Amino acid sequence: MSVAALLPSWQLALESANRSPKTIKSYTASVRSLAEFLRDHDMPDDVDKVGSEHIRAFLLAERERTSPAFAQQHYRNLHVYFRWIEAEGERLQPNPMVKVEKPSVPEVVKPFFTEAEITALLRACSGQDFESRRDAAIIRILVDTGVRVSGLVNLRFSAEDEEKTDVFLQLRRLRVTLKGGDQWWVPIGRKTAAAIDRYLRARARHPRASSPWLWLAVRSSVRGEHLTDTGVRLMLERRGKQAGVQNVTPHRFRHTFADKWLELGGNVDDLMNVAGWRSITMPLRYAKGRGVARAAAAHDRLSPGDRI
Repeated sequence: MSVAALLPSWQLALESANRSPKTIKSYTASVRSLAEFLRDHDMPDDVDKVGSEHIRAFLLAERERTSPAFAQQHYRNLHVYFRWIEAEGERLQPNPMVKVEKPSVPEVVKPFFTEAEITALLRACSGQDFESRRDAAIIRILVDTGVRVSGLVNLRFSAEDEEKTDVFLQLRRLRVTLKGGDQWWVPIGRKTAAAIDRYLRARARHPRASSPWLWLAVRSSVRGEHLTDTGVRLMLERRGKQAGVQNVTPHRFRHTFADKWLELGGNVDDLMNVAGWRSITMPLRYAKGRGVARAAAAHDRLSPGDRI
């Protein structure tokens, strides 16, 4: 049986485990890429004959063709696939991923937003119209919480039913749903709550105000009644151009939020709870970056060169 032949069964297993469509797409794409590589290079593509040396060759080729980060993603995805194959008894030989080394990814220093840049972004959507109020509220939430864009776009709103709304302004909380369906509470500040309130008053006059989704499209004729992940990214790109700020992405807001939280003395455990991290790996990476920032501030104060 070929490597790709089990994909339909694996997809059913992933769906039954409540994995998100985005995750399933990433997983299956890695397996298809491996299967294509094996065929193109005359390597065995039988699920029981694929060895660690073949997977290493695939990951090396992907690292050179795309990037170390993509190769590492394939590595993680294939680990899940072959572990499932092993659990299902579809392979008689030992799991080939056990002897495959995880591709390393060089640490890349990414810039944070400065306060001036965030101020410029908010100024770009400071109008009283529906779109300006919506965009300002979204940017405020990203600045204030670093929430993942997937959780942001899936926020619901109902003025009457607490079970159907994720917006609790009096409590200054948002109820965010994770990929697998788990939920957690995200606290928001006073200015963010006020910005959401301003948007909700404009939203009440929108032709699709009865929609269950919080973030509505500007025009009711737009296909789909609410902003998607892509819609938010395009909005941020547009506001960035208006404000003269480059690289305005959801993840850069998340990165900036974590750095600012640690700079102001917040601890890592609280950061994990607010931002929705289950693993401490990413918060520790941000904490390391904050250490670099502290070192730069110390150097600015103690610079030997400035004393000469």
